[in-house]
Amino acid sequence: MTTSINPESNRAELNDQVALVTGASRGLGRHFARVLAGVGCRVIITSRAADSLVETSQLIRDVGGRCESVELDVRDFDSIQAASDAAVSAFGKIDILVNNAGCNVRKPAVDVTWEDWNLVIDTNLRGSFFVAQAIAKKAMIPAAYGRIVNIGSVTSVFGYEGLTPYGASRGGTKQMTMSLADDWGQHGITVNCLAPGWFKTAQNAVMYEDADWVEYLSERIPVGRPGHVDDLSSALLFMVGPGSRYYTGQTMLVDGGITVGRTRALPKK
Repeated sequence: MTTSINPESNRAELNDQVALVTGASRGLGRHFARVLAGVGCRVIITSRAADSLVETSQLIRDVGGRCESVELDVRDFDSIQAASDAAVSAFGKIDILVNNAGCNVRKPAVDVTWEDWNLVIDTNLRGSFFVAQAIAKKAMIPAAYGRIVNIGSVTSVFGYEGLTPYGASRGGTKQMTMSLADDWGQHGITVNCLAPGWFKTAQNAVMYEDADWVEYLSERIPVGRPGHVDDLSSALLFMVGPGSRYYTGQTMLVDGGITVGRTRALPKK
């Protein structure tokens, strides 16, 4: 069972705003783009390859939304500049940035290579910073308004084996969020971090094929299950709406309580 949101409750606040969602070809990025379109935002979706955005574009149109697709490689500075120019030109402004593009390399720490580390940090942390910088400079600071949501992770507050580069990148995302909030608050821009717990995505889908592991995980989560994408919708809409004008620099964990439930007894095997 999944939950749903009532688009009309947010439409008055967000109708006709322009939102840019990075990494929107699948998973959480696709969901965030669809949610924003469903409350009346005009949405710019990005991916490294434009043809990977076809399905997301159709989903947005299915809910009556308007969107533009832009190619963006967050590991390439020139691509970020070109994509941000194209995004601003598409609808004339950008009110909302959802910094979602990311990747992961799951390995024991002793097996992580130099290239693995650079891939994860460059994508999740460096890329997110320079996308935010470009959009702030070209759209939000001139407009004296903006809502930036960096997508983080529960790994920003807990360590997990096999996830050292990813956890380091997400810890950096949390700190970056606080620093940008302090830097850009004077310009009417709020910067927050939405940090999901354990959600099934394209990055970790293989883990959810193991029923024993899912049972083990669910035992550690107070609400008794991993997250569904709809569980993130209300948090996102709060962070991007005008009502969040006094909420900035924060990391909101949407994790079913796993960060308070890890000390519960482990399931018997």
